[in-house]
Amino acid sequence: MYGPLFRRLFQKPVYPVDRFFRQRFCLHTTPHIRGAAGTPAAGAKGALPAGSLIAGKSSLTPRIHEKLRVLKTKYDGLNERLSGNVCDLGRDELAKLSKDLSDTGLIVVPYKRLLQLYDELVELQQMVDSGDQIYREMALEEKQEALDNIANCERDIISGLLPKDSAEKAGAILEIRAGTGGDEASLFSGDLLRMYERFSQTKGWKYKPISLDAEGDMVKEAVVEVSGRGVFGVLMFESGVHRVQRVPATESQGRIHTSTVTVAVLPQASNVHIEIKDGDLRVDVFRASGKGGQHVNTTDSAVRITHIPTGIAVENQQERSQIRNKEKAMQILRARLYDRERQKVESQRRESRNKLIGTGDRSEKCRTYNYAQNRVTDHRINFSLYDLEGVMNGSSLQYIVDQLRIQNDLDELARMG
Repeated sequence: MYGPLFRRLFQKPVYPVDRFFRQRFCLHTTPHIRGAAGTPAAGAKGALPAGSLIAGKSSLTPRIHEKLRVLKTKYDGLNERLSGNVCDLGRDELAKLSKDLSDTGLIVVPYKRLLQLYDELVELQQMVDSGDQIYREMALEEKQEALDNIANCERDIISGLLPKDSAEKAGAILEIRAGTGGDEASLFSGDLLRMYERFSQTKGWKYKPISLDAEGDMVKEAVVEVSGRGVFGVLMFESGVHRVQRVPATESQGRIHTSTVTVAVLPQASNVHIEIKDGDLRVDVFRASGKGGQHVNTTDSAVRITHIPTGIAVENQQERSQIRNKEKAMQILRARLYDRERQKVESQRRESRNKLIGTGDRSEKCRTYNYAQNRVTDHRINFSLYDLEGVMNGSSLQYIVDQLRIQNDLDELARMG
């Protein structure tokens, strides 16, 4: 609870508050605030510990607290059962109980820590109100630290409460295409491609281009495979229309132009996720175009695969080998079909709810990069970061990703009630 300054002064790290502090500041745990075992006191059903101190700051409603108390009771029961004699348990039952304990612990462990922080917050507030100026300043510093820790615990709890999407653990297929704006849109498309590459490097992900239609720094279209644990869960909110406002290098009069680039992030699917029948595919081969050496325009190495039931068509001519181009085209097709089915389920599940964060439909303007103001604004959550250079080099993009994730989780939590 106490920081280094408190410990240096009194050198008695008795948790949570030693007798000296209790006598000096008349600290107590009032019955109407706290009950036994970290629950609201009797007669105060639904009351939140330290409620007045976290009013307007907590993301957890009384109804969520009630759910957490039920989970805590379940966790304590499982822990007691597994701590006793387990010889009478079969292998399957033991494995099930252990898994339940582990899964419930992801929520209950931070919840127990949260209850401790509520106690600390009440006691620190009593120090602040004591009138002693010296200790008041120290208590205020510790109070802010407690509030920050409470916010972190609540985020862990919310993350544990929300249903998990198995696709979030997978890799991703990243598609970037220049939109309106001509050459400037193609230049910014290349900038975004490099931004995601640098961001992937900071995360330790594998970044592998599958298809690239580019000339110099101008990128008309790029498809990239990003592999690593939890890639899609991090990048899933990048889908949408990215708008840039800046003075193009070709602009002689210094006027600011607006261009757009579309970004689509698809969960990387495997054969396990979705089955594609050979009879549902039409494969066309043709001669590749553009720069590429002696094989271009001389051999039928380019491949176009059409999924007949859905009409989805994918083509690839990046490789010299027809076989390799077909493999890459199938990889993209599989990801698109998987995402299509996933979007269908998502739409059915949330059709009655207006999500704060968009689904990534290309008609949505999700983010603006304003070079003159050194600003990046995500319009879905009305969040601005004045570090455009840091975002574009991949070092500050995580700040925006975190805000999107937090807001999405809060929105999901509100839907759960």
